[in-house]
Amino acid sequence: MRRVSITVNGAEHDLELEPRELLVYVLRERLGLTGTNVGCDTSSCGACTVLIDGESVKSCTVLGVQADGHELTTVEGLTENGTLGTLQESFHSHHALQCGYCTSGMLLAATSLLAENPSPSEDEIRHALEGNICRCTGYQNIVDAISAVAR
Repeated sequence: MRRVSITVNGAEHDLELEPRELLVYVLRERLGLTGTNVGCDTSSCGACTVLIDGESVKSCTVLGVQADGHELTTVEGLTENGTLGTLQESFHSHHALQCGYCTSGMLLAATSLLAENPSPSEDEIRHALEGNICRCTGYQNIVDAISAVAR
């Protein structure tokens, strides 16, 4: 076991983790942050995307111990004063979700993109989302929702 300290959505957590424990399971099972979904366990789908120090990362590819000393943001951390954040509202109003399974990963990938490039083109948005798979929406409404926030 190894002791780690991580900050998730602004709250500090001191945990004792097995070195082989994946971050996605630390978030879901140890911290109860179930908005981070387990999709494929092979880093193909992006459903488990979180931000580590502002960068989008697939949490199924990171060991919990690797997050030691870092700041993480999950979909739960995107709310603003207990209500949906601007990007979340845009996803809702643009019908950019159906089953919702990929939505948390899409939101975090988009958050990272907009932090780096506040006015991305449609091509830049699509490129930023390449690692996130949605089987329901066809992506256009997701791109529209991100574009609306970027304006």
